[in-house]
Amino acid sequence: MLAVMQGRLDAYWRLARLDRPIGTFLLMWPTLAALWFAAGGIPDLFVLAVFFTGVWLMRANGCIINDFADRKIDAHVARTRGRPLASGEIRAKEALALFVLVGLICYGLVLQLNPLTVKLAYVGIVLTVIYPFTKRFLAAPQMFLGVVWSWSIPMAFAAQTGEVPTIAWYLFLANWCWTVAYDTMYGMVDREDDLKIGVRSSAIWFGRWERHWIALFQLATLVLLLGIGLRLAMGPVFMLGLLLMAALFVHQQRLIRGREREACFQAFLNNNWAGAVLFTAVVVDFALR
Repeated sequence: MLAVMQGRLDAYWRLARLDRPIGTFLLMWPTLAALWFAAGGIPDLFVLAVFFTGVWLMRANGCIINDFADRKIDAHVARTRGRPLASGEIRAKEALALFVLVGLICYGLVLQLNPLTVKLAYVGIVLTVIYPFTKRFLAAPQMFLGVVWSWSIPMAFAAQTGEVPTIAWYLFLANWCWTVAYDTMYGMVDREDDLKIGVRSSAIWFGRWERHWIALFQLATLVLLLGIGLRLAMGPVFMLGLLLMAALFVHQQRLIRGREREACFQAFLNNNWAGAVLFTAVVVDFALR
C-alpha cells in the first residue's frame, strides 16, 4: 500500500512538473525583479513570501491544465509521451481534481493581498486556463504564453504599491519579448513532431527565419530593459547585468545555429542563467544605493 501511495505521489509530482523546475525559475526571476523595482529595493516580506509561494503553485497548476489539454497530443511526441496523463498513469479526472485543489490554495494566498491584486489574479487564472488550447488555433501560441508568463509583473506592482504604473507595463513587454524568444527555442525542439500532428508553434510559423526572429525578440528585451534602467536611474551594476544577459543571448544564438534538438533545448535552459543575472543585478544595484 505504501509503495502504491508513493507511486501516486510521484506521478502527481511529475504532473505538476516539480521534478523539472526550469519553468518555475523562468517565471520566478522576472516576478521577483518586478517586486524589487516596485519597492525601489527590498519589497514587503509578506508580499514577497506570497509571490514566491504563488509562483511555484501557479506554474505547477499551469503544467497540470496544459497536460490535461494536451494529453492526447503528448502521446505522439517523443519528448512528452512519458508524461503521467499521456501515458495513462494518471486519469483526466484526477488531474482536474488536483488542478482545482492547487487553484484553491493559490486563491487563498492571493486573498491575503489588496483588492487590485485579487482582480488581476482573476485575469491571470483565465489566461492560464486558455493558453493550452491556443495551440489549436493560434499560429504562434508562444505569443499568448508571453502574456500569461508576464502577468505576474503587474500583479507584483499592484501588491507592492496598490497600483500598476507605466513602468510595470514596460517590464511586462520586456518579459513578453523574452518569453517569446526562449519558448520559440523550446518549440524548435518539438518542431518535427508538431508538424506531423498539426500543433502550431512560433518555431514553425517563423520558418527558416526563426533564429532571426528570436534574435529580434532578444534585442527588444534588452532595449526595453535598458530603457527601464535609464528611467529609474539604475546604476552600473544593472547595466553590467544587461551586458551579461546580452552575452548569454549570443551564446544561445550559437547553440541554436545548427537547429539540433539537444542544442536548442540547452539554449532554452540557458535562459535560467539570463534571468538569474537580471534579478541579481537588480537586487545588488538597489542594495548599493
